[in-house]
Amino acid sequence: MKITEIKSYPTWVGHRNQLIVKVETDSGVYGWGESGLSGREKAVVGAIEHYREWLIGKDAFNIGALWQEMYRSQYFEGGRVLQAAISAIDIALHDIKGKALGVPVYELLGGKQRDRIPTFASTSAGPGEEMIAQAKALRERGWDVIRFFPAGDRDGIHEPRQSIADTARWMVRAREELGDRAVLGIDYHHRLSIAETASFCQKMPSGTLDFLEEPIRDETPEAYESLRKLTDVPFAIGEEFASKWQFLPYIERGIHQFNRIDVCNVGGLTESMKVAGWSEAHYVDMMPHNPLGPICTAATIHFSAAVANFAWLETRASPAENYMGAFDSDLFPVQPRLEGATYPLPTGPGLGIEVDEKAVQKQSFKFWEAPHWKRLDGSVTNW
Repeated sequence: MKITEIKSYPTWVGHRNQLIVKVETDSGVYGWGESGLSGREKAVVGAIEHYREWLIGKDAFNIGALWQEMYRSQYFEGGRVLQAAISAIDIALHDIKGKALGVPVYELLGGKQRDRIPTFASTSAGPGEEMIAQAKALRERGWDVIRFFPAGDRDGIHEPRQSIADTARWMVRAREELGDRAVLGIDYHHRLSIAETASFCQKMPSGTLDFLEEPIRDETPEAYESLRKLTDVPFAIGEEFASKWQFLPYIERGIHQFNRIDVCNVGGLTESMKVAGWSEAHYVDMMPHNPLGPICTAATIHFSAAVANFAWLETRASPAENYMGAFDSDLFPVQPRLEGATYPLPTGPGLGIEVDEKAVQKQSFKFWEAPHWKRLDGSVTNW
């Protein structure tokens, strides 16, 4: 089965773009993939065009070999742009192979290890009474794992010390209201320094949080090691990592407890399975990042089904967030749907996703830029 075409569709869906990729073959079987580098889709489209030039004519079944060839057959290998391109193609190739063999993709990954995929949901309201109300509503609908977001952004200003003071108070309140059985976490989206994160954790009684996601930037593992000495809260890290090599120091040095792996950024399902096996040997659980569209969700469901060391899958489809428009049924007539707080496993061949290509072609690309935040003194800070 030979690859005959690779098409990229940077498509505005909901509140931002999704980079949807279609790989076609000479047998008529095709597959869908998605890139995870949100906000830089045109850069990834360019990389896919380069790969397309020599992938046409290759055997679509040789997924592992094609991954190696895409990664290694250039002097400047790796990096987030190239890995996002490889991810989308790799996911589409798994979709093709599953369809051709008549099996769900998780069968290509070793078979299912669970029948349903537990998820965690996020509140959309910032710290305050509405956040507590949303969290209680999520508990009533079956979510035992709930993630919060910090206080912050006011007119494009984010002042960390003000944020941690307000946020810590409401995290304590959330624990009081939701009880000890709830699993509670917060995503600080790498907006803090080591000292600020330590202060934040120290403002709350031990046991308030079950995980702290991305509190500081990830470029320097030694920084996280320093932070590890200052707090006992488990870390959830890795949504920005674009290879197994970026995960290496975190896994090998026992820095974190949850891998926020993103199958659309790290190198697709091929690379994700390698990270999962490595993590299992070090008792690090997989907690996949899933902020994009239904193709990303479908691929991550198959990954989550096939790995032993799985915790929870992120969903943005809870009543508190309501998809944010990213799961348009007109564009994606067949897609994963939550049943309560879990995703049922698809039983059909491939990813179990269908895309209305004609509808996608009618959509336009719009430049979207992540917020550019500053501190009160006018200096630039992280979003």
